[in-house]
Amino acid sequence: MLETVLRFFQNGGPFMYPIAVVLLIGLAIALERFLYLGQVRRANRRAFERGILPLMQKRDWQRAMTAANNSNSAIASVVGAGIGRLLGDHRREEIEYAMEEGLMEVLPRLEKRTQYLATLANIATLLGLLGTIIGLIAAFTAVANADPAEKATMLSESISVAMNTTAFGLMSAIPLLLFHALLQTRTNEIVDSFEMAGVKLLNIISENNPQNA
Repeated sequence: MLETVLRFFQNGGPFMYPIAVVLLIGLAIALERFLYLGQVRRANRRAFERGILPLMQKRDWQRAMTAANNSNSAIASVVGAGIGRLLGDHRREEIEYAMEEGLMEVLPRLEKRTQYLATLANIATLLGLLGTIIGLIAAFTAVANADPAEKATMLSESISVAMNTTAFGLMSAIPLLLFHALLQTRTNEIVDSFEMAGVKLLNIISENNPQNA
């Protein structure tokens, strides 16, 4: 596979370089996002399951609020917003609104730069097509004044070289699209964990204080 990619790169012409740059940028973004989301997921699990949730189940809201404030995890920010409204004797609807607001604050950090991967994949594909078209134009121009006996050979070789650009563009775009889908799935899983934490908080509140329901 690596030899095929190198052969495409060597024979594809100047458009191979911008496609390679797009691929490298996309891979760097994907790696950074995977590491960041993995860190967020671990921090959320540690902060909520081992810290905030046991205190919530004990109805120790003051300590739960302190634990949320002392944590820099995203889920602590969301759940802490709800607990803060609870300590202020607000109704269930206001607690939900507070957690939704907290979720809206952390969501952009989770989705940051992920959408760039789809854009970069489209750019790689279009650069490949553009390189092929320009290569074909150059090929037909070159054979126009060539010896008739050599036209077929020259044209086939030129078309083969031009098609390498499209192939490399697609080979760059496909993994970027896969990484984009995987990152979106991982982001959605983290958002679902926020919503589950909010539901657990509201259920505990309803069991303990039916008047807030």
